[in-house]
Amino acid sequence: MASYTESIEKLIDALVKLPGIGRRSAERVVNYILGASRDEVKNLAEAMNKVKENVRFCTVCHNLSEEDLCSVCRDSRRHADTVCVVEKPSDVTAIEKSGSYQGVYHVLLGAISPLEGRGPSDLKIESLLARIRANNIKEVIIATDADTEGETTAMYLTKVIKPLGVNLSRIGLGLPMGSNLEYADASTLSKSLESRRVI
Repeated sequence: MASYTESIEKLIDALVKLPGIGRRSAERVVNYILGASRDEVKNLAEAMNKVKENVRFCTVCHNLSEEDLCSVCRDSRRHADTVCVVEKPSDVTAIEKSGSYQGVYHVLLGAISPLEGRGPSDLKIESLLARIRANNIKEVIIATDADTEGETTAMYLTKVIKPLGVNLSRIGLGLPMGSNLEYADASTLSKSLESRRVI
């Protein structure tokens, strides 16, 4: 049985580390790269480098941005007194696609997971509490995932935010237990935001 060259095996091994890419998918990507022109491959490599060099976290909400403030935080038409708390920047993208939310966001950059050794101090919770205290926030919508880590995080957030006297709600119907926001379709997310419940 013929094996791949050393450089091809190295590229396959690197691609398999990406989420959602198994060995077969990695082999398909490698075959595409081998068949592509040098310019196409160079453009792909440059685009990846540019993302790594230019993209950082928003200084206010921790969403992805190429400037100090992300596009949502810069948008004066947004309802700055309503904050939707999510786990990952990809959750912001998913909710934005629904087109039904006009507030701002706060990205925790993770969820509480004792099994992985990740506690509240490892997330962007302190900056959320500081925002609530300083910016006249009226409502906080907890939109963490409907899995164990997301629910644990939601319970902890409820405990620390409730004493601050803001309206607190949790996204509602439409998201099955154990699911991730980023994989939900726009209409499901829209319905979840509409049917949020007070907690």
